[in-house]
Amino acid sequence: MPDTFALVFFGDCVGQPGRRALKAALPVVRERFKPSVWVVNGENLRSGSGITPDQFKDLREAGFDAVTLGDHAFREPRIVPLLDAPAEPICRPANLSPKGPGKRYVRIAATADRPRDVYVATVLGRVFMSLPADDPFACVDNLLASLPEREAIVIIEAHMETTAEKAALAHHLDGRVTAVIGSHTHVQTADARVLPKGTAFITDVGMCGPYASIIGRDPKGVLRAMTTGVHTHYEMGEGGERACGCVVTIDATTGRAQSIERVDVPLVQG
Repeated sequence: MPDTFALVFFGDCVGQPGRRALKAALPVVRERFKPSVWVVNGENLRSGSGITPDQFKDLREAGFDAVTLGDHAFREPRIVPLLDAPAEPICRPANLSPKGPGKRYVRIAATADRPRDVYVATVLGRVFMSLPADDPFACVDNLLASLPEREAIVIIEAHMETTAEKAALAHHLDGRVTAVIGSHTHVQTADARVLPKGTAFITDVGMCGPYASIIGRDPKGVLRAMTTGVHTHYEMGEGGERACGCVVTIDATTGRAQSIERVDVPLVQG
């Protein structure tokens, strides 16, 4: 059994530009880090909002073990049957209404190169977020208590707007989960670190998408909306595509993080 193994988590994959950047980054990351667990947030694949069944299938065929969603989890109605299907490794935020569709977490089964099961879950923030959600702190506490393994390897995605809320959740969970990985704001932060009790944390892993944009959208429409107050349809941005995420090295015995490293792979135009 290997002493350690690596997990890669890619941030919000935004539209076709994000898909191109993500696919181009996979062999680079595979060669450099040799991850045995692959996770991506796919909630922005459908032109920036939602994910279709075909897009989920595409991620699975690319080798992803789990796909997470955030505040756009239900924007594409066709994905709902997959959210409810026990065998499909895609989950909606765990702290949405229990009456809503979808799984609260994904279990990634152990293999020879990842010798323990890995559990992946997302929680939404409650500060400056438009989709109502329950207390993320209590939600994760309850989720951990419900898992079949007492010392499970757990990855929590903090899909939140504010730095403080993400950091607070990470410190609340330090030593109890393997990593707290921030997402949602689409801009990678420079604070990846392992907290004192062994939980890896980064405020935001960034997005997979066009960085010559305003968080993935064409600047013209965003500027029109912000300078005039007139509702504007936001088109996808383009240019400066790159795939951003992080790699966490995990101690297979303790389940704690040994290290966390940012991933930032620019799309090389052919």
